[in-house]
Amino acid sequence: MSQYTKINLVARPKPGPITPNLFDVVTENVPVAGQGEVLVKQTHMSLDPAMIGWMSPDEESYVPPVGLGEVMRSSGIGLVVESRHPDFAVGDRVRGMMGWTEFYLSDGTGLSGVPDGVDEETVLSIFALPGITAMKGLYGFGDPKAGETLVVSGAAGSVGSLVGQLAKADGLHVIGVAGDDEKCRWLVDDLGFDGAVNYKTEDVAAKLAELTPKGVDIYFENTGGAIQHAVFDRMNAHGRIVVCGMISDYIASEPSAGPNWIPMVKKRLTIRGFTVPDHYDEIPSLLEQLAPYVMSGKVKYRSHVLDGLESAIDGLNLFFTGGNRGKLIVKL
Repeated sequence: MSQYTKINLVARPKPGPITPNLFDVVTENVPVAGQGEVLVKQTHMSLDPAMIGWMSPDEESYVPPVGLGEVMRSSGIGLVVESRHPDFAVGDRVRGMMGWTEFYLSDGTGLSGVPDGVDEETVLSIFALPGITAMKGLYGFGDPKAGETLVVSGAAGSVGSLVGQLAKADGLHVIGVAGDDEKCRWLVDDLGFDGAVNYKTEDVAAKLAELTPKGVDIYFENTGGAIQHAVFDRMNAHGRIVVCGMISDYIASEPSAGPNWIPMVKKRLTIRGFTVPDHYDEIPSLLEQLAPYVMSGKVKYRSHVLDGLESAIDGLNLFFTGGNRGKLIVKL
């Protein structure tokens, strides 16, 4: 009988890098689809910063943690190889939360078709969590207006790069914050940002003062830490801060201190944290709104593809080192 590999989470992460001992690589026999079931051979798997939170034991988070001994949670795309389900046929491309596994047996819940003519990397880089997150965060809570100034941290990441391009397409002045010179050049030269700040080598506060002479109206927050303070100090009255992630704190022993709230009162700022699971019912409309930007060439992406299921383990650390160049994807 043919066998396949899956990876289970067996321990909770501690401050510091993600290590192999947190996982158990398991080999099992490939399952057989029963009545009403579909068997999917996963071909592409998404890696996202949110996974670090899913691994933690925090029961008060927006989704339950991955249980110890369970397959690590992730979304992906695969090919139906066996079906006894009326809605799926052999050869269909499907996507869903399949986890870190080469084969996925399902009753169909949570699986949906992949549009014809759209390759897997494009789907995972734009028409999946990154695009949904960017659209809901920017338009649902950022309330962007032409002529305003937007700053996005983690700007070279899958979400940040989309947020900046969408805002730029709508006539905003867009500044990105990233972690090396190559990423900053990519933001400006390829994606059309108005400016970029290398937070590792430049004085962030001074550079932001230079690049945002009219202040900041919208801050799309992906990183936290010192960058957050520098942008907060540049916020205009009635500015909006959309908090999507805090990657700098995900593996820190203690979270960084946030800004003082007195300026928030004086400037009447709106600060809104959000997560996509609260808005699952809006996903079709969000993707419908995103599609014209992509089809008209106003939104570009790049993907960083890792090979083989087990590459996912160390691949998560690229989020903290900044070693990824674009959307992180594992090709199985």
